[in-house]
Amino acid sequence: MTGSAADNGGDGGRGHPVVRFQSFLHGGTSSLLSALPTLLVFPVYKTVFRQQIHNTPVHQAVRQLYKEGPVKLYRGVAPPLLMRTLNGTLLFGLQDTLLRQLSCSPPNAISASASSALAGFGAGLVEAAVFTPLERVQNVLQNGQNDRQLPTLKSVLARLRSQGRVRGYYRAFLPVTARNTLGSSLYFGLKGPVCDVVAGQGLPPLASSFVSGTVTSMAISLTLYPLSVLVANMQAQAGGEMKGVRACWQALWRSRQRSVVLLYRGGSLVILRSCITWGITTAIYDRQQKRSN
Repeated sequence: MTGSAADNGGDGGRGHPVVRFQSFLHGGTSSLLSALPTLLVFPVYKTVFRQQIHNTPVHQAVRQLYKEGPVKLYRGVAPPLLMRTLNGTLLFGLQDTLLRQLSCSPPNAISASASSALAGFGAGLVEAAVFTPLERVQNVLQNGQNDRQLPTLKSVLARLRSQGRVRGYYRAFLPVTARNTLGSSLYFGLKGPVCDVVAGQGLPPLASSFVSGTVTSMAISLTLYPLSVLVANMQAQAGGEMKGVRACWQALWRSRQRSVVLLYRGGSLVILRSCITWGITTAIYDRQQKRSN
């Protein structure tokens, strides 16, 4: 999918409900098929998470996980697997639906890339509203400091429920929204043009989509990585003082000794994860969309 109107079903199929449903189905399928790599790289993700909240070098984070043992290594894996599948379904489906609505505007009113980016922004907004509670649960589960007080998923849910919606499940909603809307907007706005450039070098469509998803996601992950670190630190604790976004950012910046290098600790592993998951997801989704059009 390059982001043009033709690639999104043409004029004749824009309003057809089956066409809209296919986008949701293809998004969910592509994300589900990339769930296996998500399982494989989950220890990498958890290592990054420990670096984000404890500000430790990679070898210390790995040693910490090793001491906890293989059973706890995959504690918290269920939410990201569930999020991965549902996220793809909602994100790709909503973006395509919004894009079809925007494509009904007067010709040349807005470029194809800008339309894709704007539709991605709207999809990212809904995504944040739906998935912030799942991300909150995931981050609490992955924080080893919560293992004794909150040993099970049920205990985590009970604790968050007792704190109310804003302090509990929707903790860090504003930075999550900023990250998701910007990330989705950039992803859908850039992946089409990047795919066209790569395809112009002679690569087949599947390889072009994979490279496009990989490069685009890599750039977005690095750009928005500080927001991900902020979200992880705000959501990892299930109790104690609940500071606002500004106070949490200032505390995080001080804890990183006001160093951008320390703030980006674990960023290289984020690139690896993005290359695997979003490259595969983009390639599968684009292939399914082109077959159905």
